[in-house]
Formats: sequence, C-alpha cells, structure tokens
Amino acid sequence: MSLVELIARADARGLAGSGLACLDRCVPLLDGDDEVLRPLWATLADGAGDGPGWARGLAQVRDKLAGPDAEGEDEAVLLARRMLAAAPDECSGAAIRAWADACSVASLRVHRLLDPATDAATEAADVRGEERTQDRTQDRTEGLSPLVVAELRRQVTVLEVLAGHGPAGLRRALEVSTEGRRVLRAVVSRRARGRG
Repeated sequence: MSLVELIARADARGLAGSGLACLDRCVPLLDGDDEVLRPLWATLADGAGDGPGWARGLAQVRDKLAGPDAEGEDEAVLLARRMLAAAPDECSGAAIRAWADACSVASLRVHRLLDPATDAATEAADVRGEERTQDRTQDRTEGLSPLVVAELRRQVTVLEVLAGHGPAGLRRALEVSTEGRRVLRAVVSRRARGRG
C-alpha cells in the first residue's frame, strides 16, 4: 500500500503518530534535544491525544523549540518550523489528517534538500508535486536520493505499525523515528561543518 493510501486509511492516533514522527525526525533542524517530543509521544500512548494533555504538551514543545525570526533561515529549517506551528491542538477530525499529510510532504522535502547526493538544480526546483505522485502515491524509489528513499520507507513503516498494532505500535514508531533523527542529526552536523 502506498504512503498516500496509508494516510488516507489511518485513524486519528495513526495520523497523529505519523505527523509527530515526521516532526521528530526533523528536530535536529530546530536545535532540539532527543527528548523534546517525548511528552507528546507519551500523550498518544496514554490515549489522551484528543484531550488537553496534547495541547499542553504542544505548547511546551513550541516554547522549547522557539527559534529566532524566520529571517535568514534556510528552507529546510522553515519547513520544520511550519510542521510544528501547524500541529492541531486536538488529534481528531480533518485537522489531524491535513497535518499528517502536510508533515509527510514537508519531511520528504526536508530530506531532499539536505541530501548531499541531490544536485543543486533539483534542490532549487519545486518538487512538491513530484513528492506527492512519485514518492508517496506509488512508492517508486528509482531516481530518488538515498536520504529521501530512507525517509519514505520510515513514513510507510510508522503508518503500518500504527495501523497493525494500535497503541502498542507507538513504541516501534518511536524507534523508527529515533533512527531517522540520528541520521538527520549527522547530516545537519556535516552540513554545518561544511559551511563553517
């Protein structure tokens, strides 16, 4: 099943977990530590994603990850900030589905921008449409950079484990996300050294 189909069939917890996992993998861009999103993961595990705990946790995370003005930040950082800013206060309804879908696209774009194997022309192009059709609808990976392929697979895995195992799948979703965060943190670190 394609990524787009998995998102379309996911329940509220799956959607919230999918969006949160995408954001979690992009935390290195926001200078966040590995534990910053733990309260939100815990809220989902407790089944309180549609209660006040999620909204409170979200407010705390936004406060911790509040960065400088968007002025001068590159596109990858801006995409990560938008993911966090757009997170709904409740894990239900159309808002959580729209957020999960937007996080999926944004995270693929972030990985495309940061992949050293991607040439400058591709990086500069608006590839949102390509990510929607090729990367997410048919899950075809030919011609995609390694970082993007790995992110696509992580997104699919997170949605599959959440659909197949419900609340118990959150642990595996977090493991997948942690692995992806470590990879992205290494990429961000190498990129910073290259610019320094």
